[in-house]
Amino acid sequence: MTSYFKNEKGMPISLLGYGAMRMPTVDGGHANGWAPNGYSTTNIDQELVNRQIKYLLEHGVNYFDTSPAYCRGESEARLGKALAESGYDRKDYIIATKLSNFAPQQYPLEKCKEMFEKSLEYLQTDYIDNYLLHSVGNGSFATFEERYVKNGAADWCLSLKEQGRIKNLGFSYHGDPKAFDWCIEHHDKYHWDFCQIQMNYVDWLHAKEVNDRNLDGKYLYELLTEKGIPVVIMEPLLGGRLARYNWALAHELSPLDPSASLAKWAFRFCGTYPNVMTVLSGMTRMSDIEENCETFSPLKPCSAEELAALERAAQALLKLNTIPCNNCQYCMPCPYGLDIPQILTFKNVVQTSPIPMTAKEKLALYKKMIPEELRRADHCTGCKRCVPHCPQSIDIPKVIQEIDDMMEEVKNEIH
Repeated sequence: MTSYFKNEKGMPISLLGYGAMRMPTVDGGHANGWAPNGYSTTNIDQELVNRQIKYLLEHGVNYFDTSPAYCRGESEARLGKALAESGYDRKDYIIATKLSNFAPQQYPLEKCKEMFEKSLEYLQTDYIDNYLLHSVGNGSFATFEERYVKNGAADWCLSLKEQGRIKNLGFSYHGDPKAFDWCIEHHDKYHWDFCQIQMNYVDWLHAKEVNDRNLDGKYLYELLTEKGIPVVIMEPLLGGRLARYNWALAHELSPLDPSASLAKWAFRFCGTYPNVMTVLSGMTRMSDIEENCETFSPLKPCSAEELAALERAAQALLKLNTIPCNNCQYCMPCPYGLDIPQILTFKNVVQTSPIPMTAKEKLALYKKMIPEELRRADHCTGCKRCVPHCPQSIDIPKVIQEIDDMMEEVKNEIH
């Protein structure tokens, strides 16, 4: 049975949590990804989702995280249906969802209230266990103030807790340190029950090194622990970069345990720290769910030797100079039809190849990863609509232009 965080304020919380951002689709993809006919949203495989949720519950996983913004707006309803049909009582699982008021037209308090009521309806419940101010700091401090402070939304969320309509109040943090500082400075008022942060063995010491706007995971974790605020981890696999085979990571980690997947190492790192309440994983395939349940049943904390190896692996990965894209999909949809995360992932696959790829190999991979019916890098107009939505502050048009230039050189070399 899975490992648990011993929660003094309620039921024990499974150390492995389900992130309902990448639900499986009938075409074999996931609902935050691209399908040949556009976004795979209306073809979410509900039957498979139901089986996955029931499997997780049967194996002790009781934390389910969603948002009105996930899966192009379908995540809450799909998760709510799966939980309602699981055969388990409402008291047997924890639902976390968010005030995802990203668009300016959603800032007014009345719109925030409408979003909350819709969440209850879609999730088929009359209360939310864990409610979050979503993506605090993404954009700017001014944006944070408009979304949560000036409109009274944070105070209203606190009133929901007093009414019992939510059990716990927290926030997820992306980006602007000033917004994080504001939340910590106001802890005496809001009494945050948890905080969701990006934490993994790369961001533990190197988040600020990758982007000066970031805060290192170690700093965030230790400050939250000092304040008595439990930690929920997002991006334990860095959008899959710590799960996909990478020779630089394998060189450091495989000798310690040749049978362990790279994903297992990343999850073990996160679960090593005692103030971690749950580690979220956006599990699409049944095989991922089965492997992750095994990893956490029970989770084996990392030794000092293993932590040192993980730090060496992090340094090796950073030397490869990859694009810090976590495939969160916040940049999507692109108004000009580009599959932005897939284009960036292509560059990272080329960059991390243990043997330099030939021009023909690069072109073949490009065509495989971004099929002809999708729009490739040369269709980017540089409109920059994606830029303010990126939690990693990537200059997406600039990077896509570099990829397009690279592919032009590849084609010229071949011809």
